[in-house]
Amino acid sequence: MTATEPGTGERELDPQALEELVGQVIADAGGALTLPLALLGDRLGLFVSLASGGPATATELAERTGLAERYLREWLLAMAAAGYVTYQGGDPGTEDPDSARAARYGLSPEQTEAFTNPDSPGYVVGAFQNLTAATRMLDRLTDAFRTGAGIGWHEQHPDMFEGTERFFRPGYLANLTSMWIPALTGVEDQLKGGARVADVGCGLGASTIIMAQAYPASTFVGVDYHQPSLELATQRAAAAGVSDRAQFRVAGAADLDGTYDFITFFDCLHDMPDPLSALRAARAALAEHGRVMLVEPMSWDSVADVLNPLGRLMAGASLLVCLPSGLSAPPATGLGNQAGPTRTRQLALEAGFADARVATSTDVNLIYELRP
Repeated sequence: MTATEPGTGERELDPQALEELVGQVIADAGGALTLPLALLGDRLGLFVSLASGGPATATELAERTGLAERYLREWLLAMAAAGYVTYQGGDPGTEDPDSARAARYGLSPEQTEAFTNPDSPGYVVGAFQNLTAATRMLDRLTDAFRTGAGIGWHEQHPDMFEGTERFFRPGYLANLTSMWIPALTGVEDQLKGGARVADVGCGLGASTIIMAQAYPASTFVGVDYHQPSLELATQRAAAAGVSDRAQFRVAGAADLDGTYDFITFFDCLHDMPDPLSALRAARAALAEHGRVMLVEPMSWDSVADVLNPLGRLMAGASLLVCLPSGLSAPPATGLGNQAGPTRTRQLALEAGFADARVATSTDVNLIYELRP
């Protein structure tokens, strides 16, 4: 029985609505192809070459980079159609200035910032890398739907680890010490005076290193169960000159040792199979006047509120990465990144904290303060 047959209780098919839906799929399909092709440009240094060397035809870009002109011609065309590079017209000195071979491309100041400046809050290249990596697990995820099994964070493609750090680091640089920590009760003064800090689920250590650079009187330990990430974190701390006060340790979220004045979870609690135990461990390790900061992706309590462009991105990322990770080991809580503020605060209270509040937020993050 179809939607056009009587007795179904459904409306008839609307040709215009169908046309709009197909148009949306075409737009989405173009975006889905653009991200891995943009990642290719990042890997090959094409955005950097256009930024540093100036506008170029495919032939000129091939001469600069040593890459194949024919592939570059197609890549430039695809990126221009996506709005990721700027078409500047055909080379007037050629026989056919309207041809793809004669086309010249460059980067606008905004494209240069977004695709070549890793310290900019507008830097988005990490999204090319980690979202492309996420789709590599589609076959595993297909089986997971049938079995209910999870996929551990450590099982993701290697691009996921570096891409996630590149994706989140610009936001941490822009907000961590200027807005998030100052929004917490008394924490900034503690860090300036000298505090012992644990950064749980630290990954490649971007958040740990940023804090260590900003608060030289404090000491930091980054904790994560993924050893390859911590090896890179250790190297990066040494390069940043903070290895004397930023150390890294392979351990689970529930394995904190000693007492800490400040404990942080950056974009990781929702990925954990047992977030409650992680919060209980943080509560047990927290000094009497200490604080826990949870940095979590923006989420909402109602389904209706999730139905927006950011919600689409968050829910998709949750299904590909966060939820499978949260189902990968007992008790397989499967929190996902759309748990919502109410559920997140409930978890904190259940873990033994006296209070849990949203201290501040950005367009893409909620920052919680947990008080013992």
